Amino acid sequence: MGNKRVIVGMSGGVDSSVSALLLKQQGYDVTGLFMKNWEEDDDSQLCSSKKDYDDVARVCDQIDIPYYSVNFAKEYKERVFNQFVEEYRQGYTPNPDVLCNREIKFNVFFKKAIEQMGADYLATGHYCQNNDALLQRGKDPSKDQTYFLYTIKAKELSKVIFPIGHLLKSQVREIALQHNLATSTKKDSTGICFIGKRDFKDFLSNYLPLTPGKFETANGQVIGQHDGIAYYTIGQRKGLKIGGAGQAWFVVGKDVERNVVIVEQGEDHPLLYHKYLTANEVSWINKEPTLPLRCSAKIRYRAADAPCVIESSAKGSLVVTFDEPQKAITPRQSVVFYDEETCLGGAMIDKPFNDIKELCLN
Repeated sequence: MGNKRVIVGMSGGVDSSVSALLLKQQGYDVTGLFMKNWEEDDDSQLCSSKKDYDDVARVCDQIDIPYYSVNFAKEYKERVFNQFVEEYRQGYTPNPDVLCNREIKFNVFFKKAIEQMGADYLATGHYCQNNDALLQRGKDPSKDQTYFLYTIKAKELSKVIFPIGHLLKSQVREIALQHNLATSTKKDSTGICFIGKRDFKDFLSNYLPLTPGKFETANGQVIGQHDGIAYYTIGQRKGLKIGGAGQAWFVVGKDVERNVVIVEQGEDHPLLYHKYLTANEVSWINKEPTLPLRCSAKIRYRAADAPCVIESSAKGSLVVTFDEPQKAITPRQSVVFYDEETCLGGAMIDKPFNDIKELCLN
């Protein structure tokens, strides 16, 4: 393997650090490549890439590999951030991680590593496994990241290595500690990188003027005022600031045209659950399967797999029928499909339904 060159996408975290270390131990010719995606817009460095790059440099010096930095802030803003803001403008709750993997990590970053720098492989610290260009779940079920990678294609996957996908997070930490890596005790990053520790509402208000509106029940009863429709997502309970007697309130829908957030009481309210959904922007990792297909699906990252059947609609989108109604199916989130341990692909959720007749009309 000594003549096989691998470029490791290094973020300054423990996962990519251990990925680089393991590849070096396995005899690959390893280079670290740090990707800067966001230009700081203040002096607080709440989403600071400088410290992360310093950590990359320290780890690479420790394991004796060269390292470089590339700036994709322009591409990130054009391909990820602008769409992020536009989705919120339309009243949706976007998932920038999926978009970042599709547009940046396994597109421009991949091309930089393989086509421009001449690497044989690109490696990342994702918790997933690559089995002959089949994307499979990581060994650690609490860290599996296949949900975010469903847009990758087999052609690219054949040149990608996930060095820690067969490990538990605790094992990754232990390896880092054993080798005294500079990132061994560094906390995992959470949330959206370009927001960092800033208040989400304050951040979003800089890019998207939001108008307060009404909280209404499904039958039109006004029960309060919201801060702006973009701040709320289907299934949300916390932060609504709706008092009164009875069970907790949940967001069950949005009327963007009227700037209304629709809420109902109780986590088992029937408006929170749907048996069907339509989805578009379909992406299969390998060849498109024959439909109808029985498999399982996740409607959000932390959701458990749910048995379902995928079919084609008359309009070319997918229709997903779950065995049991699913809670808080959210438009413009991803539905990701699995055949046991293998991630087949996914799509963007369009609408949830409960009546098959309603499906036929759309």
